[in-house]
Amino acid sequence: MFRSKAALVLGWVWVAFAAANAVDLVVRYSGPSSLAAGAVLAVLTALVFVTCIRPAVVLTDEGVLVRNPLRDAFVPWTAVDDVAVSHAITITSGDAAVRCWTPQTTARERAAAVRRGRSGPEGGGPAAEPARSRGEQAAAEALAGRTHADWAAEQIRRRAEAARPRAGTGGTGGTGAGAGSGAAGTGEGPATIGTGAGLGPGATAGTGGGPGMMRITWAPGALVALGVALALVVAAFLA
Repeated sequence: MFRSKAALVLGWVWVAFAAANAVDLVVRYSGPSSLAAGAVLAVLTALVFVTCIRPAVVLTDEGVLVRNPLRDAFVPWTAVDDVAVSHAITITSGDAAVRCWTPQTTARERAAAVRRGRSGPEGGGPAAEPARSRGEQAAAEALAGRTHADWAAEQIRRRAEAARPRAGTGGTGGTGAGAGSGAAGTGEGPATIGTGAGLGPGATAGTGGGPGMMRITWAPGALVALGVALALVVAAFLA
């Protein structure tokens, strides 16, 4: 599972804060004002849940599951046509594409990753930094410019490439070739988005319909959280 650790920590900190305030509102209930405060708290908590806690990219045996704020997209490994990275990961399957809400990368994070691949003053480090061994320098150069999003995209790409030969040969003799093909891409730099470049996070060019294609559905948990928050807003308004 790949997700933003910072967003996850922030989300659970807010949930703890909201839970403490909800208990206080119940204990010291004072009519419409408490109901209005509870409604605001519920709306903010629902938004934090769908944007910070829920989003993730999950790799399963059957395919990759993209959990965006309001929708889930599942792509079987054999249906993954392309995985590209700019500030976010975009997975293309046929005419459909899904942009992952998390993990994402910023220009500052990518610049820091590039500096980590250099040694000495040109890398921004102290001039007296100990010289790296040949192996350490090779490893640093291989990872230069690669962020968490790039690494997650590489794992998706490897799994998809390893699955294609199995689908074409009935599951015999293809795994090693696929794994080798995926490993060969380790040194590639971050790719740029092609298909789906104009799509926002979670948007798609199409949803497909066959069992071996991308399947996109609404996320029940997210809809329930937003529905409860909306119900409290209506109750506060009526009160």
